[in-house]
Amino acid sequence: MLISYNQNYEKIAMGLLSYIADFKAVDRLLDEMESYIHSEDKRLYLWKDKETENIVGIIGLEYNDVVVLVRHLAINPSFRNEGIVYKTLDKLQSHFPDHAINGTLETAPLIAKWAQKMNETDNSGNQP
Repeated sequence: MLISYNQNYEKIAMGLLSYIADFKAVDRLLDEMESYIHSEDKRLYLWKDKETENIVGIIGLEYNDVVVLVRHLAINPSFRNEGIVYKTLDKLQSHFPDHAINGTLETAPLIAKWAQKMNETDNSGNQP
């Protein structure tokens, strides 16, 4: 389940973002958190696992009227390879149905795999 970030999740969000190599330095991580909290065009969402009720993923994005740019995406290593990235992107698309979902140099390969999976599902006649 995709949930919006709020201050109650600060430590969890910082922990998840710290899985990203760019945020190993605490100062850089704190700066990025501030950027998400105070920017009108940026948001953080967290992925809550339905079975365990734990927050296991985070997605950071920047958006405008037509495009959502996925800037950061991290999943707790214990929950990787369970399709959470695809589920997260599916829910993100449902939150922004009229927007194109794009990625940065780091996230674009994941977005491309997700888009390919969506196209394969659509072409087979099945719902995603």
